[in-house]
Amino acid sequence: MVLIVYVLQAVSLLVGITLIIGVVINYIKRSDAKGTWLESHISWQIRTFWLYLCFIIIGGITIFIGIGYIILLIALIWLIYRVCKGWIRLSENKPIY
Repeated sequence: MVLIVYVLQAVSLLVGITLIIGVVINYIKRSDAKGTWLESHISWQIRTFWLYLCFIIIGGITIFIGIGYIILLIALIWLIYRVCKGWIRLSENKPIY
């Protein structure tokens, strides 16, 4: 399921709703991963969702003064980084941190 959520997060760059689907899956499956190395990935994915949402809200609010475009670009790059880093660590069968 962790891999599926990374895929959903990556696809969210094209279809935003998949990011929400991914975090719902994480909350449902969180207890199943408790105490395993996958727990760190689920926490990472949940944090990625909430922080990205904050970036998007702040970027959307400040878009009218111009800085919002920069914030949205940084948010996009940050999301790509988080998905790539997590996916790589998952493929190595290692916890995220």
